[in-house]
Amino acid sequence: MRRASRRRLRRALSWVAVLVIGLVALINNWVVNNSESYVYSNWSLLPDNEVGLVLGTSPFARNGKPNPQFYGRIEAAVQLYQLGKIKQIIVSGANPDSTYNEPRQMWRELTKAGIPSQAITMDFAGVRTFDSISRAKDVFNLDRVTVITQEYHAYRAVFIAKKLKIRVAGYAAPSDSISVLSRTYWREVFARVKAVLDIYVLSTEPKFLGTPEQVIIAPEQGPPP
Repeated sequence: MRRASRRRLRRALSWVAVLVIGLVALINNWVVNNSESYVYSNWSLLPDNEVGLVLGTSPFARNGKPNPQFYGRIEAAVQLYQLGKIKQIIVSGANPDSTYNEPRQMWRELTKAGIPSQAITMDFAGVRTFDSISRAKDVFNLDRVTVITQEYHAYRAVFIAKKLKIRVAGYAAPSDSISVLSRTYWREVFARVKAVLDIYVLSTEPKFLGTPEQVIIAPEQGPPP
C-alpha cells in the first residue's frame, strides 16, 4: 500500500511539474510574441518619441567588473538623443540607500557623454520594471515613451506598458549575449510570469507613487557658434 501511495504521489508531482513548466513556457511565449513587433534594434526604424525611459540596473556585474548591460543602456540613450529620436531622458532605478543609487549613476554617465543635465529627469522610485513603467504613466503623465534596455528585458517592459495603455516602443541596447544557463536568463523567465500576475491577477500598484511631476522637454541644442 505504501509503495503504491508513493508511486501515485510521485506521478502526481510529476504531472504538477509538467503543468507548471508548460504554463511558464506559455506565458513567456505570450509576453515575447505580444511585444516583439514593438522592439527595435535598428534606430532608423524606431518611431520618434519625446521621452526615452532608461531602465535601471547596477553599474557593476556580480564579479565586480563594469556591467555591460548598464553601459549598453547609457550608450543607447546617448545615441537616440544625439540622433533626435528622443528629446528628454528619464533614468529610473532603485535607490535603497546612500551607497547604491542607479538613477544618479546613470545621470553621471549621461552627462559625462555630453547629454545636458536639463534633458535628464531622475526617477528614484523605479525599484523594479513594473514600477518604472507605471510611474512613467501615473507620476510623469506620459502616454507614449521609448523604453531603453536590452532586448530580452524590453519584451517584458513593452508588455507592461501596452497593458497600461501606453503607446510604447522598445529600443534594444547593446550587451553581451545572455546564456540560457545564466542566472539572468532564468530570472527574466520568472519575471515575465510575475508581470502577468501583477497585471491580471494581483492588480499590483507601484511601491511608491507620490505627487505627479512634469517632464520638461529641454529646448533643442543649436549648432555651436
